[in-house]
Amino acid sequence: MHALLLTLLVIVSLALIVVVLLQSGKSAGLSGAISGGAEQLFGKQKARGIDLVLHRITIVLAVLFFILAIAVTKL
Repeated sequence: MHALLLTLLVIVSLALIVVVLLQSGKSAGLSGAISGGAEQLFGKQKARGIDLVLHRITIVLAVLFFILAIAVTKL
């Protein structure tokens, strides 16, 4: 059981790394970091298409990662 959970944890962590690297950057450089935060906070633009799918997959994989990490430590 421990080996199965550990294998799943490695697979989920690799998938999480790949999905995060596939996402497009929201801002570029320091100027984007300053103005990008306000635009994201007050802007009415919503993520569409592949960005939305990648965002949702990232959330699911992150939750799975934490659940599996806790399960591996408990066993």
